[in-house]
Amino acid sequence: MAYMKIKNWSTTAQNNLLTYLLVIVGYVAVQVLLSGGKINASMAGLLVPVCAYVVMALSLNLTVGVMGELSLGHAGFMSVGAFSGAVVCISLGGLVDNDILRLVIAMIIGAVCAGAAGLLIGIPVLRLKGDYLAIVTLAFGQIIMNILTCLYVGKDSHGLHVGFLLSGIDALHMEPDAQAIIQGPMGISNIPMISTFTVGFVLILITLFIILNLVHSRAGRAIMALRDNRIAAESVGIPAARYKLMAFVLSAALAGAAGTLYVMNYSTVVTTRFDYNTSILILVFVVLGGLGNMWGSILAAVLLTVLPQLLRQFNDYRMLLYAIILILVMLATNNRAVFIKIKNSLLAPWTGKRGPEKVS
Repeated sequence: MAYMKIKNWSTTAQNNLLTYLLVIVGYVAVQVLLSGGKINASMAGLLVPVCAYVVMALSLNLTVGVMGELSLGHAGFMSVGAFSGAVVCISLGGLVDNDILRLVIAMIIGAVCAGAAGLLIGIPVLRLKGDYLAIVTLAFGQIIMNILTCLYVGKDSHGLHVGFLLSGIDALHMEPDAQAIIQGPMGISNIPMISTFTVGFVLILITLFIILNLVHSRAGRAIMALRDNRIAAESVGIPAARYKLMAFVLSAALAGAAGTLYVMNYSTVVTTRFDYNTSILILVFVVLGGLGNMWGSILAAVLLTVLPQLLRQFNDYRMLLYAIILILVMLATNNRAVFIKIKNSLLAPWTGKRGPEKVS
């Protein structure tokens, strides 16, 4: 009975099923390898960053692939979520004993702060198009990084102390036993390393659920209509500003949650981790996996995050091999027939479709 139900699902439902199955099977496989000691310490340390980068790729794909707008400052939203989430998590150290609960609260606050930043930048920026939008989002990412470089935050018995452009953390005039959280160019130190692979897996599933439901909803169809032909969409009464701002803010909020997950995996983090290069790396994930292709973004984010570590044994030729593999994968992903063949083979046990699918 379950087989017949899945067999009669639409192509969209089958694609969504494949995406969820891909994530679940990957999580189970990694847990089995971890329990068997088949993953070394260096690779195990990449599990949380991989989850964060997957969420970043999915959230940026919502902006670039679904909405059709090029954003080059996505790492700025990640940094907002990282720093705000770290402040919340460290501040709750003596109030919330459960590390997972503290991490979840920090991720929610990080997502809210990043979403607020997305709303602030999205209201004026989304009136622009094409290269102008890309340049402004790039400038936003640099502005956020510079602001965080000048930010000082500390905590004592009187609460949080915040200051900008100070000569050091001592300029906040806190109590002698105060705790320094953000120290300007030195970033955040003494971060509780409470991020786990399981929490990252759950965040990926939540991100997929939100994005896939949005894309296949009335709002998602309106967003894609604006992407394909804005003039025609507005002529039938679709409010461009509202729907595009909705997608942009949601993308920023998910990036903020990913930033909190990422920063809680390290004891010390500086703002340069969220610079222009990080935004370009996330954009490469999206382009490599295919615009609008969510499971392609997942595979690309995992591959490009793990690949440099796998090639480390080749020393001087590591980056050359990395570039060659990247080019070959890009050529393969641009061939739609390859993706359709892979999709049919993976879904065959549930759908019963084993023959080739016509490619238009």
